[in-house]
Formats: sequence, C-alpha cells, structure tokens
Amino acid sequence: MLFETILALLLAQFAGVRKDGLTQLARSLALTVDTEEKAKEVVGKLTADQVNKFVQDWRKDADAEISKANKTYEDGLKEKYDFVEKGQPAPPTPAPTGGLSAEDVSKIVTEAVTKATAGLQEKVTAMESAKLTAEREAQLKAVLDDSLPQAYKDAIIDGFKARNFETPEAFTEYLNTTKTAAAAFQQELADKGLRQTAIPNFGTVNKEGVSAGVESYIKDQQQANGGNLSGKSI
Repeated sequence: MLFETILALLLAQFAGVRKDGLTQLARSLALTVDTEEKAKEVVGKLTADQVNKFVQDWRKDADAEISKANKTYEDGLKEKYDFVEKGQPAPPTPAPTGGLSAEDVSKIVTEAVTKATAGLQEKVTAMESAKLTAEREAQLKAVLDDSLPQAYKDAIIDGFKARNFETPEAFTEYLNTTKTAAAAFQQELADKGLRQTAIPNFGTVNKEGVSAGVESYIKDQQQANGGNLSGKSI
C-alpha cells in the first residue's frame, strides 16, 4: 500500500517527529499520489519545517476535538446528575431525590465494574491456583526417591493435595520436612532389608567346628585310602 510506503519514508527522513503526526501526514499524501515513485518524489521535497508545522497544526486540531468531546460528555453528566465539586462545601439542604455526588458516581462505577468482572477474576484466580499447585506437586515428587514404595508416595501426594499453604515459606518448610522424613523412611527400609537378608548356610558344624559336608568328604577320602588320609610321599 502507498500509505505504508509513504509512512516508512517519512519515519526514515524525519526521525524524532511524532509518529501519530507522521501517520496522519502519510494518509494525506497517499491521496495525492498513485505510484511509489511519485510518493518518493513528494516525500523527498518535504522540509523539516513543513512537516513539523503540519504535525503541530494537526495536533492542535486533534486536541481541540478531544477537549470538545470531553466537555460535551461532562456537560451531559452534569445535566443528568447533581455533582458536588471537590473543595466546595456540601449544600445545607439534602440533595433532591435521585441526586448523586461525584463520589456516589465513582462508587457506582466501581461496584459495576467489580460485579461485571467477578466471574473473570474468579477464573483467573482458579487458573493461577491450579498452576501453583501443579508446580508445588512437581517439587514434592522430586524429593520422593523412586526406590520408595509407591503406596508411601501416593499417601504423601494425597496429603499434600488436602493442605493449604498460606505463604511460600509455609510450603518450603513442608517440603523440607517431607524430604527429611522420606530420607529417614528410606534408610529404615534399607536397615530392615539388611537384617532380614538370609545368612548363607554352610552346613551344621560339630564340636570341632567342622561342617557336616566337610566331615562327610573327609570320611569318604579315608575309606578310599584305607583309612589313611595323608599327602603323597615326597
């Protein structure tokens, strides 16, 4: 579009001039040219003084229109409501039925906005709460070693979901306590596992401390050698 081309040329040639003013100037120039070459030619002939004056005049007209619109809106409110200006003493007589002060209007608007956005705020709060809970659950699972029984880990997670943490510090304290308890439980399981490991059975020993298996082997060898169990002669 020629408008976009002209705006880019103006921004490059007149850096520092208000963009909204240059945008308005680009719209105006776009109505006077029909090719990109003509657009470059027109912009190239502009001087800084011309552009600044255009922007100033446009801004003055725009500000005047805004002020006029604001005054029209303010006059409409004054016709509809009985405002009490700040710094002015309240009238001695009560306001007529239906009269509202500026504070009353402000309160009405605030309450209306709060009511209109209540559902949205609840959804935002719920989403933030769910995200925080998921992040904390991930932290909790990270301190539960894989070697721990699944039933134990499930019980810890279920207990976590039933808790409320008023502050981040409260959750940190809970996480550290759970980590310590899990480590202690894991060590206890390891200790019990060592005590319950079966001792290897090397056979029952006699009063000389020889096992039945070894004693049977010695007897077999003695019978095979005529009752003599000795080494070979050298």
